[in-house]
Amino acid sequence: MRQRRRKPVNWFAVVILLALIAFVVYVNVVIGPTIQQQLGPTPTVTRSPESYLTEAEALFEEGRLSQALQVYEEVILLTPDDPGVYVSLARVQLFAGLYQEALTNTENALLLNPNNSMAHALRGSAFIQLGEYLLAEAPIQRALEIEPNNGIAHAFRAELLGNMYLNNIGPFDALDQAIVASRDAVQLAPSAIESHRARGFILEITQNYEDAILEYQAAIAINGRISDLHLSLGRMYRATGALPQAVEEYTLANTLNPSDPRPDLYTSRVYIFTGEYGKAAQYAQQAVQDAPGDGYLRGNWGLALVQNYQTEEAAVQFALAIYGGSDENGATVEPVIFDGTDGRITEYYYTYALLLARAQRCGEALPVAQQILGTASNDEVAVYNAQEALRLCTENLEQDDGQAATAEPASQP
Repeated sequence: MRQRRRKPVNWFAVVILLALIAFVVYVNVVIGPTIQQQLGPTPTVTRSPESYLTEAEALFEEGRLSQALQVYEEVILLTPDDPGVYVSLARVQLFAGLYQEALTNTENALLLNPNNSMAHALRGSAFIQLGEYLLAEAPIQRALEIEPNNGIAHAFRAELLGNMYLNNIGPFDALDQAIVASRDAVQLAPSAIESHRARGFILEITQNYEDAILEYQAAIAINGRISDLHLSLGRMYRATGALPQAVEEYTLANTLNPSDPRPDLYTSRVYIFTGEYGKAAQYAQQAVQDAPGDGYLRGNWGLALVQNYQTEEAAVQFALAIYGGSDENGATVEPVIFDGTDGRITEYYYTYALLLARAQRCGEALPVAQQILGTASNDEVAVYNAQEALRLCTENLEQDDGQAATAEPASQP
Protein backbone atom coordinates (compact mmCIF):
# COMPACT_ATOMS: atom_id res chain seq x y z
CA MET A 1 0.00 0.00 0.00
CA ARG A 2 1.41 3.31 -1.04
CA GLN A 3 1.96 5.91 1.70
CA ARG A 4 0.70 9.48 0.91
CA ARG A 5 3.35 12.13 0.97
CA ARG A 6 2.87 14.97 3.44
CA LYS A 7 2.76 18.49 2.10
CA PRO A 8 5.56 20.67 3.35
CA VAL A 9 4.67 23.13 6.17
CA ASN A 10 4.11 26.67 4.94
CA TRP A 11 6.02 28.49 7.63
CA PHE A 12 5.19 31.89 6.16
CA ALA A 13 1.44 31.32 6.65
CA VAL A 14 2.03 30.07 10.18
CA VAL A 15 3.90 33.24 11.08
CA ILE A 16 1.15 35.40 9.61
CA LEU A 17 -1.53 33.46 11.52
CA LEU A 18 0.33 33.74 14.81
CA ALA A 19 0.74 37.49 14.24
CA LEU A 20 -2.99 37.91 13.64
CA ILE A 21 -3.80 35.93 16.81
CA ALA A 22 -1.40 38.08 18.82
CA PHE A 23 -2.96 41.26 17.38
CA VAL A 24 -6.50 40.16 18.31
CA VAL A 25 -5.38 39.31 21.85
CA TYR A 26 -3.71 42.72 22.15
CA VAL A 27 -6.83 44.53 20.97
CA ASN A 28 -9.09 42.65 23.38
CA VAL A 29 -6.82 42.94 26.37
CA VAL A 30 -5.22 46.39 25.97
CA ILE A 31 -6.96 48.63 23.44
CA GLY A 32 -10.55 47.51 24.01
CA PRO A 33 -10.83 48.61 27.67
CA THR A 34 -9.18 51.94 26.82
CA ILE A 35 -11.67 52.66 24.04
CA GLN A 36 -14.52 51.51 26.27
CA GLN A 37 -13.39 53.93 28.95
CA GLN A 38 -13.08 56.81 26.49
CA LEU A 39 -16.35 56.22 24.66
CA GLY A 40 -18.41 55.22 27.67
CA PRO A 41 -20.75 57.63 29.50
CA THR A 42 -18.88 60.42 31.27
CA PRO A 43 -19.76 60.50 34.94
CA THR A 44 -21.48 63.81 35.87
CA VAL A 45 -21.64 65.49 39.23
CA THR A 46 -25.27 66.33 39.97
CA ARG A 47 -26.06 69.30 42.24
CA SER A 48 -28.80 69.21 44.78
CA PRO A 49 -31.57 71.82 44.72
CA GLU A 50 -30.38 72.94 48.15
CA SER A 51 -26.98 73.91 46.74
CA TYR A 52 -28.68 76.01 44.06
CA LEU A 53 -30.80 77.72 46.69
CA THR A 54 -27.73 78.51 48.77
CA GLU A 55 -26.06 80.00 45.70
CA ALA A 56 -29.13 82.08 44.80
CA GLU A 57 -29.42 83.45 48.33
CA ALA A 58 -25.74 84.36 48.34
CA LEU A 59 -26.08 86.14 45.00
CA PHE A 60 -29.01 88.13 46.34
CA GLU A 61 -27.05 89.12 49.44
CA GLU A 62 -24.30 90.38 47.13
CA GLY A 63 -26.85 92.44 45.20
CA ARG A 64 -26.37 90.41 42.02
CA LEU A 65 -30.07 90.23 41.34
CA SER A 66 -30.01 89.11 37.71
CA GLN A 67 -27.71 86.18 38.51
CA ALA A 68 -29.83 85.24 41.52
CA LEU A 69 -32.92 85.21 39.32
CA GLN A 70 -31.23 82.84 36.86
CA VAL A 71 -30.30 80.40 39.60
CA TYR A 72 -33.81 80.44 41.06
CA GLU A 73 -35.13 79.62 37.58
CA GLU A 74 -32.80 76.60 37.53
CA VAL A 75 -34.09 75.48 40.92
CA ILE A 76 -37.66 75.63 39.63
CA LEU A 77 -36.70 73.27 36.81
CA LEU A 78 -35.42 70.80 39.42
CA THR A 79 -38.26 71.24 41.92
CA PRO A 80 -41.30 72.60 40.08
CA ASP A 81 -43.64 71.57 42.91
CA ASP A 82 -41.95 73.58 45.67
CA PRO A 83 -43.97 76.76 46.40
CA GLY A 84 -41.13 78.20 48.48
CA VAL A 85 -38.90 78.53 45.43
CA TYR A 86 -41.55 80.54 43.58
CA VAL A 87 -41.88 82.77 46.64
CA SER A 88 -38.12 83.38 46.81
CA LEU A 89 -38.01 84.12 43.08
CA ALA A 90 -40.92 86.56 43.34
CA ARG A 91 -39.25 88.43 46.20
CA VAL A 92 -36.08 89.00 44.18
CA GLN A 93 -38.15 90.00 41.15
CA LEU A 94 -39.85 92.68 43.23
CA PHE A 95 -36.47 94.13 44.21
CA ALA A 96 -35.43 93.99 40.56
CA GLY A 97 -38.53 95.90 39.42
CA LEU A 98 -40.04 92.91 37.60
CA TYR A 99 -43.50 93.38 39.07
CA GLN A 100 -45.60 91.47 36.55
CA GLU A 101 -43.21 88.53 36.68
CA ALA A 102 -43.36 88.57 40.49
CA LEU A 103 -47.14 88.56 40.34
CA THR A 104 -47.07 85.48 38.10
CA ASN A 105 -44.76 83.59 40.44
CA THR A 106 -46.83 84.37 43.52
CA GLU A 107 -49.78 82.90 41.64
CA ASN A 108 -47.71 79.80 40.89
CA ALA A 109 -46.84 79.46 44.57
CA LEU A 110 -50.47 79.83 45.64
CA LEU A 111 -51.58 77.15 43.17
CA LEU A 112 -49.28 74.77 45.03
CA ASN A 113 -50.08 76.08 48.52
CA PRO A 114 -53.07 78.43 48.92
CA ASN A 115 -52.11 79.07 52.55
CA ASN A 116 -48.59 80.37 51.94
CA SER A 117 -48.53 83.64 53.86
CA MET A 118 -45.48 85.07 52.07
CA ALA A 119 -46.94 84.30 48.66
CA HIS A 120 -50.05 86.34 49.53
CA ALA A 121 -47.92 89.15 50.98
CA LEU A 122 -45.65 89.37 47.94
CA ARG A 123 -48.66 89.28 45.66
CA GLY A 124 -50.01 92.32 47.48
CA SER A 125 -46.65 94.08 47.16
CA ALA A 126 -46.61 93.44 43.40
CA PHE A 127 -50.02 95.09 43.11
CA ILE A 128 -48.75 98.08 45.14
CA GLN A 129 -45.80 98.55 42.81
CA LEU A 130 -48.15 98.38 39.83
CA GLY A 131 -50.35 101.09 41.38
CA GLU A 132 -53.25 98.68 41.89
CA TYR A 133 -53.83 99.61 45.51
CA LEU A 134 -57.35 98.27 45.83
CA LEU A 135 -56.26 94.90 44.44
CA ALA A 136 -53.42 94.78 46.98
CA GLU A 137 -55.70 94.88 50.02
CA ALA A 138 -57.07 91.32 49.93
CA PRO A 139 -53.80 89.38 49.54
CA ILE A 140 -52.05 91.37 52.27
CA GLN A 141 -54.99 90.89 54.60
CA ARG A 142 -55.01 87.18 53.81
CA ALA A 143 -51.28 86.95 54.55
CA LEU A 144 -51.84 88.43 58.00
CA GLU A 145 -54.80 86.14 58.67
CA ILE A 146 -52.61 83.12 57.96
CA GLU A 147 -49.58 84.48 59.85
CA PRO A 148 -50.36 87.45 62.11
CA ASN A 149 -46.68 87.91 63.03
CA ASN A 150 -45.43 88.07 59.45
CA GLY A 151 -43.34 91.23 59.72
CA ILE A 152 -42.84 91.58 55.98
CA ALA A 153 -46.61 91.43 55.45
CA HIS A 154 -46.97 94.25 58.00
CA ALA A 155 -44.37 96.21 56.02
CA PHE A 156 -46.35 95.81 52.82
CA ARG A 157 -49.52 96.83 54.65
CA ALA A 158 -47.77 100.00 55.82
CA GLU A 159 -46.69 100.79 52.24
CA LEU A 160 -50.20 100.12 50.95
CA LEU A 161 -51.83 102.40 53.52
CA GLY A 162 -49.20 105.08 52.91
CA ASN A 163 -49.90 105.06 49.19
CA MET A 164 -53.64 105.11 49.82
CA TYR A 165 -53.16 108.18 52.00
CA LEU A 166 -51.15 109.92 49.29
CA ASN A 167 -53.80 109.11 46.67
CA ASN A 168 -56.79 110.05 48.85
CA ILE A 169 -58.28 106.56 48.86
CA GLY A 170 -58.80 103.95 51.53
CA PRO A 171 -59.78 104.48 55.17
CA PHE A 172 -59.91 107.97 56.64
CA ASP A 173 -57.23 107.01 59.18
CA ALA A 174 -54.98 105.36 56.60
CA LEU A 175 -51.90 107.28 57.72
CA ASP A 176 -52.39 106.42 61.40
CA GLN A 177 -52.77 102.76 60.50
CA ALA A 178 -49.70 102.94 58.29
CA ILE A 179 -47.60 104.34 61.14
CA VAL A 180 -48.63 101.47 63.43
CA ALA A 181 -48.04 98.85 60.72
CA SER A 182 -44.56 100.19 59.96
CA ARG A 183 -43.60 100.00 63.62
CA ASP A 184 -44.93 96.46 63.85
CA ALA A 185 -42.90 95.49 60.80
CA VAL A 186 -39.60 96.67 62.28
CA GLN A 187 -40.39 94.99 65.60
CA LEU A 188 -41.38 91.65 64.05
CA ALA A 189 -38.79 91.52 61.24
CA PRO A 190 -35.87 93.77 62.21
CA SER A 191 -33.48 92.07 59.78
CA ALA A 192 -35.75 92.39 56.73
CA ILE A 193 -35.07 95.04 54.11
CA GLU A 194 -38.80 95.51 53.57
CA SER A 195 -39.39 96.44 57.21
CA HIS A 196 -36.92 99.34 57.26
CA ARG A 197 -37.93 100.45 53.79
CA ALA A 198 -41.59 100.64 54.83
CA ARG A 199 -40.77 102.47 58.04
CA GLY A 200 -38.60 104.91 56.10
CA PHE A 201 -41.39 105.49 53.59
CA ILE A 202 -43.93 106.33 56.29
CA LEU A 203 -41.46 108.66 58.01
CA GLU A 204 -40.83 110.28 54.63
CA ILE A 205 -44.48 111.04 53.89
CA THR A 206 -44.92 112.40 57.42
CA GLN A 207 -41.88 114.66 56.72
CA ASN A 208 -39.74 113.12 59.45
CA TYR A 209 -36.81 113.18 57.07
CA GLU A 210 -33.95 112.73 59.54
CA ASP A 211 -35.55 109.60 60.99
CA ALA A 212 -36.35 108.36 57.48
CA ILE A 213 -32.65 108.67 56.61
CA LEU A 214 -31.80 106.32 59.48
CA GLU A 215 -34.33 103.73 58.32
CA TYR A 216 -33.19 103.80 54.71
CA GLN A 217 -29.60 103.52 55.90
CA ALA A 218 -30.61 100.48 57.98
CA ALA A 219 -32.13 98.87 54.89
CA ILE A 220 -28.97 99.60 52.88
CA ALA A 221 -26.86 98.08 55.66
CA ILE A 222 -28.72 94.81 55.06
CA ASN A 223 -28.20 94.94 51.29
CA GLY A 224 -26.44 97.93 49.81
CA ARG A 225 -26.82 96.97 46.16
CA ILE A 226 -30.52 97.63 45.61
CA SER A 227 -30.88 100.81 43.58
CA ASP A 228 -34.33 101.82 44.89
CA LEU A 229 -32.99 102.10 48.43
CA HIS A 230 -30.34 104.57 47.29
CA LEU A 231 -32.96 106.58 45.41
CA SER A 232 -35.03 106.80 48.59
CA LEU A 233 -32.04 107.84 50.68
CA GLY A 234 -31.12 110.41 48.02
CA ARG A 235 -34.60 111.93 48.22
CA MET A 236 -34.19 112.33 51.97
CA TYR A 237 -30.81 113.98 51.61
CA ARG A 238 -32.31 116.40 49.11
CA ALA A 239 -35.24 117.13 51.43
CA THR A 240 -32.81 117.99 54.24
CA GLY A 241 -30.64 120.14 51.99
CA ALA A 242 -27.71 117.69 51.81
CA LEU A 243 -27.49 118.04 48.03
CA PRO A 244 -23.99 116.56 47.44
CA GLN A 245 -25.01 113.44 49.37
CA ALA A 246 -28.23 113.28 47.35
CA VAL A 247 -26.32 113.35 44.06
CA GLU A 248 -23.95 110.70 45.40
CA GLU A 249 -26.85 108.36 46.19
CA TYR A 250 -28.48 108.99 42.81
CA THR A 251 -25.18 108.25 41.08
CA LEU A 252 -24.84 104.99 42.99
CA ALA A 253 -28.41 104.04 42.11
CA ASN A 254 -27.66 104.73 38.45
CA THR A 255 -24.56 102.52 38.63
CA LEU A 256 -26.60 99.67 40.09
CA ASN A 257 -29.43 100.03 37.54
CA PRO A 258 -28.26 102.02 34.50
CA SER A 259 -31.51 101.49 32.56
CA ASP A 260 -33.62 103.26 35.20
CA PRO A 261 -34.24 106.91 34.20
CA ARG A 262 -35.08 108.05 37.74
CA PRO A 263 -31.51 108.62 39.03
CA ASP A 264 -30.80 110.96 36.12
CA LEU A 265 -34.21 112.61 36.53
CA TYR A 266 -33.64 113.31 40.22
CA THR A 267 -30.07 114.49 39.61
CA SER A 268 -31.28 116.95 36.98
CA ARG A 269 -33.72 118.43 39.50
CA VAL A 270 -30.96 118.92 42.04
CA TYR A 271 -28.92 120.85 39.47
CA ILE A 272 -31.94 122.95 38.45
CA PHE A 273 -32.32 123.86 42.12
CA THR A 274 -28.63 124.78 42.46
CA GLY A 275 -28.66 126.82 39.25
CA GLU A 276 -26.30 124.51 37.34
CA TYR A 277 -28.55 124.44 34.32
CA GLY A 278 -26.08 122.95 31.85
CA LYS A 279 -25.63 119.92 34.08
CA ALA A 280 -29.36 119.80 34.67
CA ALA A 281 -30.04 119.66 30.94
CA GLN A 282 -27.40 116.97 30.48
CA TYR A 283 -28.88 114.67 33.12
CA ALA A 284 -32.43 115.36 31.97
CA GLN A 285 -31.41 114.31 28.47
CA GLN A 286 -29.83 111.12 29.81
CA ALA A 287 -33.10 110.28 31.56
CA VAL A 288 -34.92 110.67 28.23
CA GLN A 289 -32.41 108.41 26.54
CA ASP A 290 -33.21 105.70 29.09
CA ALA A 291 -36.96 106.01 28.41
CA PRO A 292 -37.54 108.00 25.21
CA GLY A 293 -41.28 107.34 25.15
CA ASP A 294 -41.96 108.88 28.57
CA GLY A 295 -43.67 112.26 28.22
CA TYR A 296 -42.98 113.13 31.85
CA LEU A 297 -39.23 112.92 31.25
CA ARG A 298 -39.61 115.05 28.12
CA GLY A 299 -41.26 117.79 30.13
CA ASN A 300 -38.49 117.68 32.73
CA TRP A 301 -35.91 118.06 29.96
CA GLY A 302 -37.90 121.01 28.67
CA LEU A 303 -37.70 122.73 32.08
CA ALA A 304 -33.93 122.28 32.20
CA LEU A 305 -33.53 123.58 28.64
CA VAL A 306 -35.60 126.69 29.37
CA GLN A 307 -33.38 127.50 32.34
CA ASN A 308 -30.35 126.99 30.11
CA TYR A 309 -31.77 129.47 27.55
CA GLN A 310 -32.29 126.76 24.94
CA THR A 311 -35.85 127.82 24.29
CA GLU A 312 -36.35 126.36 20.83
CA GLU A 313 -35.21 122.93 21.97
CA ALA A 314 -37.36 123.29 25.09
CA ALA A 315 -40.47 124.00 23.01
CA VAL A 316 -39.91 120.75 21.09
CA GLN A 317 -39.72 118.72 24.29
CA PHE A 318 -42.75 120.41 25.85
CA ALA A 319 -44.80 119.72 22.73
CA LEU A 320 -43.87 116.04 22.90
CA ALA A 321 -44.71 115.95 26.62
CA ILE A 322 -48.10 117.60 26.21
CA TYR A 323 -49.29 116.30 22.86
CA GLY A 324 -47.17 113.18 22.32
CA GLY A 325 -45.85 112.20 18.93
CA SER A 326 -42.58 110.97 17.46
CA ASP A 327 -39.16 112.40 18.18
CA GLU A 328 -36.32 112.88 15.70
CA ASN A 329 -35.25 109.26 16.18
CA GLY A 330 -38.69 107.84 15.55
CA ALA A 331 -39.49 107.03 19.18
CA THR A 332 -43.18 107.29 20.03
CA VAL A 333 -43.81 109.54 23.02
CA GLU A 334 -46.86 109.09 25.21
CA PRO A 335 -48.29 112.45 26.41
CA VAL A 336 -48.59 113.24 30.09
CA ILE A 337 -51.99 113.20 31.78
CA PHE A 338 -52.94 116.71 32.89
CA ASP A 339 -55.65 116.76 35.53
CA GLY A 340 -54.33 119.48 37.82
CA THR A 341 -53.20 117.08 40.57
CA ASP A 342 -49.54 116.78 39.62
CA GLY A 343 -47.72 120.04 40.23
CA ARG A 344 -44.79 119.11 38.03
CA ILE A 345 -46.99 118.40 35.00
CA THR A 346 -48.85 121.65 35.64
CA GLU A 347 -45.48 123.40 35.58
CA TYR A 348 -44.79 121.89 32.16
CA TYR A 349 -48.01 123.40 30.86
CA TYR A 350 -47.64 126.95 32.15
CA THR A 351 -43.93 127.09 31.28
CA TYR A 352 -44.78 126.02 27.74
CA ALA A 353 -47.61 128.58 27.51
CA LEU A 354 -45.28 131.40 28.56
CA LEU A 355 -42.56 130.17 26.22
CA LEU A 356 -44.93 130.23 23.26
CA ALA A 357 -46.39 133.62 24.18
CA ARG A 358 -42.95 135.22 24.45
CA ALA A 359 -42.04 133.76 21.08
CA GLN A 360 -45.25 135.32 19.68
CA ARG A 361 -46.62 131.89 18.86
CA CYS A 362 -49.99 132.86 20.30
CA GLY A 363 -52.00 130.49 18.14
CA GLU A 364 -50.31 127.68 20.06
CA ALA A 365 -50.07 129.46 23.44
CA LEU A 366 -53.75 130.37 23.84
CA PRO A 367 -55.17 126.79 23.91
CA VAL A 368 -52.54 125.76 26.48
CA ALA A 369 -53.26 128.74 28.71
CA GLN A 370 -57.01 128.17 28.49
CA GLN A 371 -56.55 124.51 29.38
CA ILE A 372 -54.58 125.53 32.47
CA LEU A 373 -57.33 127.90 33.60
CA GLY A 374 -59.93 125.19 33.14
CA THR A 375 -58.01 122.31 34.72
CA ALA A 376 -55.75 123.83 37.40
CA SER A 377 -57.93 126.73 38.55
CA ASN A 378 -56.98 126.08 42.20
CA ASP A 379 -53.25 126.42 41.52
CA GLU A 380 -52.46 130.12 42.02
CA VAL A 381 -49.04 129.92 40.36
CA ALA A 382 -50.43 128.12 37.34
CA VAL A 383 -53.33 130.56 36.99
CA TYR A 384 -51.00 133.56 37.27
CA ASN A 385 -48.69 132.24 34.55
CA ALA A 386 -51.57 131.28 32.26
CA GLN A 387 -53.01 134.79 32.59
CA GLU A 388 -49.57 136.23 31.92
CA ALA A 389 -49.37 134.23 28.70
CA LEU A 390 -52.81 135.55 27.71
CA ARG A 391 -51.71 139.12 28.51
CA LEU A 392 -48.60 138.83 26.38
CA CYS A 393 -50.62 137.50 23.48
CA THR A 394 -53.19 140.29 23.88
CA GLU A 395 -50.42 142.90 23.78
CA ASN A 396 -48.93 141.28 20.69
CA LEU A 397 -52.32 141.34 19.02
CA GLU A 398 -52.88 145.02 19.90
CA GLN A 399 -49.44 145.95 18.58
CA ASP A 400 -50.14 144.14 15.34
CA ASP A 401 -53.50 145.94 15.01
CA GLY A 402 -51.88 149.31 15.70
CA GLN A 403 -49.20 148.74 13.15
CA ALA A 404 -51.81 147.73 10.59
CA ALA A 405 -53.89 150.88 11.30
CA THR A 406 -50.96 153.31 10.88
CA ALA A 407 -49.59 151.66 7.78
CA GLU A 408 -50.02 153.69 4.57
CA PRO A 409 -52.52 152.21 2.19
CA ALA A 410 -51.09 150.72 -0.92
CA SER A 411 -51.43 152.92 -4.03
CA GLN A 412 -53.69 151.79 -6.78
CA PRO A 413 -51.97 150.84 -10.01
